[in-house]
Amino acid sequence: MKTKTKTKTKLNPSPYKIGENYFIRTVTHHYTGKIVQVGEQEIVLRQAAWIADDGRFYNALKDGTLSEIEPFPQDEEVIVGRGAIVDACRWKHPLPKDQK
Repeated sequence: MKTKTKTKTKLNPSPYKIGENYFIRTVTHHYTGKIVQVGEQEIVLRQAAWIADDGRFYNALKDGTLSEIEPFPQDEEVIVGRGAIVDACRWKHPLPKDQK
């Protein structure tokens, strides 16, 4: 008699926290924004900005000092492919919303 083996699939919860602000580096671009959704293949940001030049990286993360900022319209959702993400960390400063 064959017995059926039950397989339990344990899903790891995403390390990304919805509602938190992040600085995300992809293979080609850098972004800041508030995560509003995490999908299998993408992350959706609001209040997002493309960071054309983050300046000195440590200073950007520590002080929130960025050299060049190109904000998206604040009511737009920006979709970032998770496969392109190199790293991400919480952004502990007000999200940049003015062009610089």
